[in-house]
Amino acid sequence: MNTLSYKTKFANKTNHTKEWFIVDAEGKTLGRLATAIATVLRGKHKPTYTPHDDAGDYVIVLNSDKIKLTGNKWNAKKYITFSGYPGGQRTIVAKDLNKKKSFALVESAVRGMLPKNILGRQMIKKMFVYDGTEHPHQAQKPQTLNIK
Repeated sequence: MNTLSYKTKFANKTNHTKEWFIVDAEGKTLGRLATAIATVLRGKHKPTYTPHDDAGDYVIVLNSDKIKLTGNKWNAKKYITFSGYPGGQRTIVAKDLNKKKSFALVESAVRGMLPKNILGRQMIKKMFVYDGTEHPHQAQKPQTLNIK
């Protein structure tokens, strides 16, 4: 009888490294961009993916003010916030939100694709969204992430 035993190895903080990626959002569709970013934040692009551990990488998103929405979503897509008080519900259309704070469109789309627990809140902190092409993360030497 063969006595070899194979064990499943799970990733933890000691045996995986976190990399930095940079994404140019200019001309990219919001949903497809958010899906690719959420995959990298979760670590599903790595062979060491572990569902119960934060094995994902850091992502820098540039030109968030130049994303693309298809159809009539600029006028029809609504973002709703609620303060918890009576009459505290506010609604804003995607076009107005893009003018006011364009990074919120990308953050909201990616946040909706991450787990709704402590692990998801850790993952969203590894994403940095900027309106222009400038960012303060040059020291991390980010690699370019190509998204179609």
